[in-house]
Amino acid sequence: MIRAILFDLDGTLLPMDQDEFMAVYFPYLTAKMEKYGYEPKKLADTLWKGTYQMMSNDGSATNEEVFWKYFCSVYGEESRKDEPIFREFYGNEFCYAKKVCKEQPLAKEIVSYLKSKGISVILATNPMFPRIATDLRTQWAGFDPKDFDMITAYEDFNYGKPNPEYFAEILRRTGLKADECLMVGNDMSEDYDAATKVGIRTYIVTDYLIDRKNRGLDGVEHGTCTDMVAFVKSLV
Repeated sequence: MIRAILFDLDGTLLPMDQDEFMAVYFPYLTAKMEKYGYEPKKLADTLWKGTYQMMSNDGSATNEEVFWKYFCSVYGEESRKDEPIFREFYGNEFCYAKKVCKEQPLAKEIVSYLKSKGISVILATNPMFPRIATDLRTQWAGFDPKDFDMITAYEDFNYGKPNPEYFAEILRRTGLKADECLMVGNDMSEDYDAATKVGIRTYIVTDYLIDRKNRGLDGVEHGTCTDMVAFVKSLV
């Protein structure tokens, strides 16, 4: 019996091309921080490596703590005082990245349907962003963050995709069993591989498919967003 549906955000509930999004997001961030003495190329490299550190988190600290430990190893402990400037960015300039995102009415339809059926809805977006940035992207998709029973963000999660422990952490925190959940995402590695390794059934949405290894979708439950809505309704 399905008790919860886990949804990815970027490329699933929020239509976007990830490469296009990053090509807009990063320049705005590095341009802002250049005013505070951060050389753009070095900062971009540090942000990417900090993200990799979070993806490799062993669970001993939150992703936020892991990121800032690495950031301070590059720029020194005094750089932590600039964290409010980064948060200010997410409350302001980050919104310019919305222009490369779209809204998918079917996403709102399926979430509303599930809530009407008493199904728990979890926004299982990779917790690499501060909560403020995750909430904004959730709103860009047409949702109120309160529409979800749980949203994963870097302040309070200790793992990230594609580590299967990310999904295990969700199960531990919610008390759900793997066979009571369905994961809906668009990334074969971060969503399909990671979720299935802990026993969660997974449906891949192909509108903005990410399949870095070009494995194809043989044997994988998949379809467009329209197909996904029909599939999920057939389960609950």
